[in-house]
Amino acid sequence: MIIDGNDKEKEAMKAFHQGNRKEGLKLQEEFAAQFREEYKEKDHCSCKKACRYHGNCKECVAIHRAHQEHLPNCMRPIVNNKLIILSELTEHTLANEIEPPKEILRREKQEN
Repeated sequence: MIIDGNDKEKEAMKAFHQGNRKEGLKLQEEFAAQFREEYKEKDHCSCKKACRYHGNCKECVAIHRAHQEHLPNCMRPIVNNKLIILSELTEHTLANEIEPPKEILRREKQEN
């Protein structure tokens, strides 16, 4: 089962946006039921950082909501994809102004 960018959940959101709440809820519950079954015993957490809350979304999200400093690692790609689209408005020049904290896992630079 694919969680990120799941087609069924995308269809649910499409139904919601079209005003078809009943269909949206039906599709959303199908996704949730499939998720519950598939991940009863499997790791579903996409976070690459070792953390005592790995796979415990309730506590992880509660902690991040409480300190309100940054997003959980698993949600960063979602927000980053949206920011990339906005960054296109300034030819991605924002990238020249950003220095991520040392804690952030960075991509290794490829040698030419």
